Amino acid sequence: MLDSFNRSIYYLRISVTDKCNLRCTYCMGEEGVSLLPHSRLLSFEQTARIVEAATGLGFWKFRITGGEPLVRRGVVTLVQMIRKIRGVEHLGMTTNGILLSQFASPLKAAGLDSLNISIDTLDPVRYHRITRWGKLSDAIAGVDAAVRAGFDRIKINMVVGDDTGEDEVAEMEGFCRERGLSLQRIRHYSLLAPKIDEPVYERPPRCGSCNRIRLTHDGYLKSCLHSDEEIPVDFSDITASLEKTIQGKPLQGYTCTNRDMQSIGG
Repeated sequence: MLDSFNRSIYYLRISVTDKCNLRCTYCMGEEGVSLLPHSRLLSFEQTARIVEAATGLGFWKFRITGGEPLVRRGVVTLVQMIRKIRGVEHLGMTTNGILLSQFASPLKAAGLDSLNISIDTLDPVRYHRITRWGKLSDAIAGVDAAVRAGFDRIKINMVVGDDTGEDEVAEMEGFCRERGLSLQRIRHYSLLAPKIDEPVYERPPRCGSCNRIRLTHDGYLKSCLHSDEEIPVDFSDITASLEKTIQGKPLQGYTCTNRDMQSIGG
C-alpha cells in the first residue's frame, strides 16, 4: 500500500513484549522500566489477526521484536501462527541472542526465515559494560546455535557510537566473515533527538525510503519510530486502523517522547 508520499509500505515490525534480559545503556536505565502486566499484552491470536489484515493490504515482510522477544513465553507458537498466514513471504526476528542456544532450532522448525542478532562489540568487558550484566559468550553461543540450526540469513546489528573504535568494527567484520553472516552498522541515536538521515550507516533507515510501520505489544500502531503519533488497533476493523496509520505516516521523522526504545522494538 502507498502512503500519502507515494512510499510503498509493506513491512510490519511487531513488538511482543517490553521486557528484556539485558539493560543496554542506550536503550533503558539500569533500573529498567515500568512493565505492563501480561494481561495488557496483545494475545498471539490478536497479533495473528493483525498480520492477516496487513497481508490483505500488500504487507509481506514481518519482524518480531521486543524488548527481547525470546522472553515472551510461547513466542515459538506465534512464529508458527504467523508462518501459516497466506501472504507472509518473510518473517524475521531481532534478538540479543542470549537465549538463542535454547530457541534457535525450534524457531527454525517453526518457520522463522531470518535473525538479526544485536552485538555491539567483541570485547567481553565492554560488552558487559554496555549491556550492564550480559555475557558476550552467551550471545556468541546464540549466534553459533543459529548457524547450526540452519539459518542462512543472519545479520549482526552493531550499534556504533562515538566511542566505538574502527578496530572494533573491523573485528566485527572479521567475525561475520568467518561465520558467513552479514553486518549491519547502526548509528547510535536517541528518540529524544531530532531524526537525522545518516549517509554512511545502514540504519536507522532514511525517511524518504521508509517502508514500515510498527505494532506495539499493547496494541497500538505507530507510523513512524520518531513520532509520538500512534493509533489503537480497532479489532472491529483492523484494516481501517492499518490504512489510517499508513496514510498518517509523516514525510520526515522528528522525535518520540511518549515511549522508550524497548517498548517499540526499534
